[in-house]
Amino acid sequence: MFDFDQYLGFLAFLTILTIGFWVMIFLLTFVIPYWIGGALIERLKEIKEERKAKRAAH
Repeated sequence: MFDFDQYLGFLAFLTILTIGFWVMIFLLTFVIPYWIGGALIERLKEIKEERKAKRAAH
């Protein structure tokens, strides 16, 4: 069915495909929500500081 070179190529393809799949799962479930959550928290802190600055100016 396969020559040895074709078998090695097929195994390399499956390995790369599997690694890519798990990297995408990791990014979608952990990295991206962590990034968005941190950005939202920082933005809320900036908004609070702007409000405090406005109150202090008056």
